[in-house]
Amino acid sequence: MAEILGNTLYHYIVYAILLIISGTLFVRYQSRSLYQARRLLSEKELAFDEIARQREELVAKNRNITDSLIYASYIQRAMLPSDIYFRKLLPDSFIFFKPKEIVSGDFYWIRESLDKIFLVAADCTGHGVPGAFMSMIGVELLNKIIIDQKIETPSEILYVLSKGIERTFSADDSGVKVLRDGMDVGLCVIDMKTRELEYAGAFFPLYIIRDNKLIEIKGDRMSVGLASADGYKNNQVMLENGDVIYLFSDGYPDQFGGPNGKKFMYRRFRHLLLTIHAFSMEEQMEIIRESISSWKGDNDQVDDLMVLGLKPFGSK
Repeated sequence: MAEILGNTLYHYIVYAILLIISGTLFVRYQSRSLYQARRLLSEKELAFDEIARQREELVAKNRNITDSLIYASYIQRAMLPSDIYFRKLLPDSFIFFKPKEIVSGDFYWIRESLDKIFLVAADCTGHGVPGAFMSMIGVELLNKIIIDQKIETPSEILYVLSKGIERTFSADDSGVKVLRDGMDVGLCVIDMKTRELEYAGAFFPLYIIRDNKLIEIKGDRMSVGLASADGYKNNQVMLENGDVIYLFSDGYPDQFGGPNGKKFMYRRFRHLLLTIHAFSMEEQMEIIRESISSWKGDNDQVDDLMVLGLKPFGSK
């Protein structure tokens, strides 16, 4: 009996020891698992904090960049002729101008000298910041050429403008270009006394709608500042009452959209102008705005948009 009790007690002691050991190992395992979980949680919290800090930095940097671009757009707008000045010289006119980004590579320019009005539409290489820098250079060169040097012939203005851009981006006196940047330009001079329009274009065409027919004056296939051109062709047209003139960049015809995601195209653009040319300038601009917005749909705007319309001598 004593032997049986001894064996039973022995087994109980062994079981108790095993239970204690098992409990201890379990507690240690749980403690280690809890420690590892806390450590991983702490590392994740640190990682989340770092991600949040980096996100805040990116938001702040993006905000600073956006604020800088918005301020740059004010500077660029200040260099462009105001709507008031534009309509003072050409009362029956409109300006549709919609940059792809905050600042634009497209620009327009207008000045009056004696009885002549100089009107320029230009599309610089690229858009956004690079295009905006080019546009500011273009505006400054036009001021020097037309206002200071008093050059009045469109073809000669484009030639001097081209040489000026080439010099601006030359590394040294050897004429080696640092950058291959230039612009497409349409430039017309309207003599308000004689009613003669002179036009020269670097890729840009000029549209005149007369008697419900569209007359296209094509530009030379030489960009300003990129081609070693001997010169540009000077075109002359006598304007009549009711003539409507359009200058524009390629952003409008090149915009993707519609039911099949294709370009708007020049053919459709010409049809649009023929359809609306008899409307008031305010109505034309609104239709041009709504048409490209409807065509674009959910697609991104692919380029800067610019269309200038004017009726120099009223209706017939």
